[in-house]
Amino acid sequence: MMFYRIVSSLLEYPDAELRAALPEIRAAVTSADDISPDERSVLAKVEACVTREPLVLEEEYVRTFDMVPEHSMHMTHHLIGEDKNRGPALIDLGEDYKSYGFELNADARELPDYLPLMLEFVSMLE
Repeated sequence: MMFYRIVSSLLEYPDAELRAALPEIRAAVTSADDISPDERSVLAKVEACVTREPLVLEEEYVRTFDMVPEHSMHMTHHLIGEDKNRGPALIDLGEDYKSYGFELNADARELPDYLPLMLEFVSMLE
């Protein structure tokens, strides 16, 4: 499920670390045998966006994902909103990850419902 792992990486904040990883990501896109031609085409388009001028790309990322609630990368926000039930849902999601052996880093900056994290988890499933 390399496709989900690569999409997870490409959806992260477009900082210097992501830009430095682009050669490795490109190599994974071309070498993975479980990525279809259509998926390769999509990944090439997304990767082309990530290679744009860093400051412009970072600004667009923040404007798109951080400033527009409808574009939030936190899935429980879309399902539950800012309701009191969101906390228990996040705890349950974290427990679901653990039941599959997917341990969240104690120093993780993101909540369990962060889309790139969820895609990383999915990429590890059979």
